[in-house]
Amino acid sequence: MATEPRSRAVRTSGAGRPVPTLLVVLLGMLTLPMAMSGTTVALPRIGTALDASGAALQWVVVGYFLAASACMLVAGSLGDLYGRRRILTAGAALYTAGTLASATAQHILLLDAARILSGIGAAGVMASGGSLLAATFTGPARTRVFASLGTTAGLGLALGPTFSGWLVDALGWRATFLSYAAVGAVILTGTRLLGESRAEARPRVDRAGAATFIAGFALALFAVTQGSKAGWNSPWTLLPAAAAAALLITFVRVEQGLARSGRGRPILDPRLARNPAFAGWAVGSFALGAGTTGVLTFLPTYLQGVNGTSAGAAGLTLLLMTVPVLVLPPLGARLVNRGVPARRLLVLSLLLIAAGNAWLTTLHPGIPVPALAGPLLTIGAGQGLSIGIIDAQAMSLVPPSEVGMASGFLNTVRGATGALTLTIFGALLLTTELTSAWHTALWSVTALMTALTLTTHLLLPRPSTAVGRRSARRNGWAQPSAQSTTEATPTTTP
Repeated sequence: MATEPRSRAVRTSGAGRPVPTLLVVLLGMLTLPMAMSGTTVALPRIGTALDASGAALQWVVVGYFLAASACMLVAGSLGDLYGRRRILTAGAALYTAGTLASATAQHILLLDAARILSGIGAAGVMASGGSLLAATFTGPARTRVFASLGTTAGLGLALGPTFSGWLVDALGWRATFLSYAAVGAVILTGTRLLGESRAEARPRVDRAGAATFIAGFALALFAVTQGSKAGWNSPWTLLPAAAAAALLITFVRVEQGLARSGRGRPILDPRLARNPAFAGWAVGSFALGAGTTGVLTFLPTYLQGVNGTSAGAAGLTLLLMTVPVLVLPPLGARLVNRGVPARRLLVLSLLLIAAGNAWLTTLHPGIPVPALAGPLLTIGAGQGLSIGIIDAQAMSLVPPSEVGMASGFLNTVRGATGALTLTIFGALLLTTELTSAWHTALWSVTALMTALTLTTHLLLPRPSTAVGRRSARRNGWAQPSAQSTTEATPTTTP
């Protein structure tokens, strides 16, 4: 197999620091899911304290996702060029500053702005964190490390509602943001212990691609949020949607022209999108988020509003869904390392999530916690089995110098999934009586999951790595040999 050209070689400094790298990245991946799932529990108290409701209150969560989604691809690509640790450090600083501002905000619009700033910082942490791990570990060690990443994210999801619910009940919602800001400061300090990793060559920055993607993607998500509130025929929806379409078409043309000319490196290499195996893992990542985000975000509000459950009790109920996400990622990694096809494991996971959403249509006012156990455990098991293998499998298909781009793309998919699911799921819940709206939303998610499962099954080849690499070579994207990969990214066993 052809080795990677020198322009795509990897420069590393401090390559012998795998343990600090793993610990800092895992701390970031613990905190960011907690900030997401925990904030949803605090929304009722935030609305009361700041006299906010509707779209302005929802943007406390949606704004964070929108900003993170729009910036992750650019953050990952810039990390490849300027240094993944450098982008991680900048992201941690922005995240900490935004979260501190959230804790002190006296108006809902100031809180929304602070959450958007936190989302921009989160983009740098998430995109650079995954690429730093991919640049430090290879082979089975990489699979185990990304399983640890999935476990840590699961722990954040599990602890977020419980921890935040306890803080909201005991100390108020501002204490929640202060605690996340404190952890952000620890991450920022910890980046000083990490080695740097970036591509050997530093081509001209794709400024046009970065600007058109961020603006186009943000406007697209904004149009979706406006459509659910102002109506899909409203000028506030149609104008941003038209501008987004124009900008994203321009982005595609800029990237294609840059790839053909060789005058710089695209923010998103078109050959990445043309690799069906990589696309299959990206679709699977989208499906995991689409099948779980709505329940994770809105079920606590339903339990508090309809059943009169406290914030802490609602958080404890969600442990039924989030604990499997904590304990099952190592099992998924072990099965893959022992020869179980990762493609088969992902398809099984998506089917479990679809079944769990269908089962949850038994939801009704006064429903007891034992009746929620079956569907929530099923959804959590589906997510937990595959959340730790997607990134490792996808990044094995790209050159080491472009893992930041790949990580940014995957995290863009996840962030977009979160923003879109929050908006559409939330809009469906406003259409009719709340319980009936929940049933409509859950059946819609079940149908979507079925379609995405079939798409993933068709895109992922057998075996995924061999066929995916052949597809990459057909598109002119040579994979490095095992020897060159080992030299570029040290193989480390955690």
